[in-house]
Amino acid sequence: MSSRDKKKQQHLHYPFWFGGSASCAAACVTHPLDLAKVRMQTSTQRGANMFSTLHAVRKTEGVRALYSGLTASLLRQCTYSTVRFGIYEELKTHLTPSSGSATQAPPFHMLLPMAAVSGYVGAIAGNPADVVNVRMQNDRSLPVQERRGYRHAIDGLVRMWREEGLWSWMRGVNANCIRGVLMTTSQLATYDEAKRLILWHTPLKDGLGTHFAASLLAGLVATTVCSPVDVVKSHIMAAQHSHISSVKVLTNAVRKEGLGFLFRGWTPSFVRLGPHTVVTFLVLEQQKKVWKWCWHGE
Repeated sequence: MSSRDKKKQQHLHYPFWFGGSASCAAACVTHPLDLAKVRMQTSTQRGANMFSTLHAVRKTEGVRALYSGLTASLLRQCTYSTVRFGIYEELKTHLTPSSGSATQAPPFHMLLPMAAVSGYVGAIAGNPADVVNVRMQNDRSLPVQERRGYRHAIDGLVRMWREEGLWSWMRGVNANCIRGVLMTTSQLATYDEAKRLILWHTPLKDGLGTHFAASLLAGLVATTVCSPVDVVKSHIMAAQHSHISSVKVLTNAVRKEGLGFLFRGWTPSFVRLGPHTVVTFLVLEQQKKVWKWCWHGE
């Protein structure tokens, strides 16, 4: 490699917002599945599955209801995903500068703490939009007198501030931070490690096939790891009471419904998070490819 090529590689730096834009694209594809997941997690009725939930929403509320809360979901990706992906990539770049190429990644034991820090900060940044997202998706399943009727994400944030105080934006932040750490470590770090192993031990090249396989595995791991915290988080954010702890939600639900409560909605979670993870990383890798082509001219 010439000194010019080394200089180009050394200064190749991807925009901070790439992860957020890729996640927004994925959210547009998988939002109905996310809505079904939230409805199932907050429902008091047992036996409902993803397809029956989606069918019930379409039948009773109309097709447009399948995209209830889309503005909040996009706002969440613009905050939560932009921050966690951005910090993660920055940490990889600055703490392991020798792994700057697209086919290399730091060792897994180094990826985990990087992802944990990124997920924690991202969860705090995205918590207000996450609360609004859960409420808007769950709103039409509530009795009419209990519905909040947010018109869009910004309206929801403003009304929460006026009606419940600014702290309402941070409702469920503890559970959300735990989920953010678990999600980012199990998703981003797993993807990088799976991609590295595929490139090392299979004939696959650094292309769509590798990206698809690694991201699908990352989605499976992330769904399983995050399911219990995700269920508790959805209950807290959708609750009418302003002061309800994660421990109280967990103990009450497990006492009434058993440990199966912790994995309620796992199937729609994976059906949603699997494609969401795949689309996110496919779009992210294509963004990087285009950026690298523009930078390197190759």
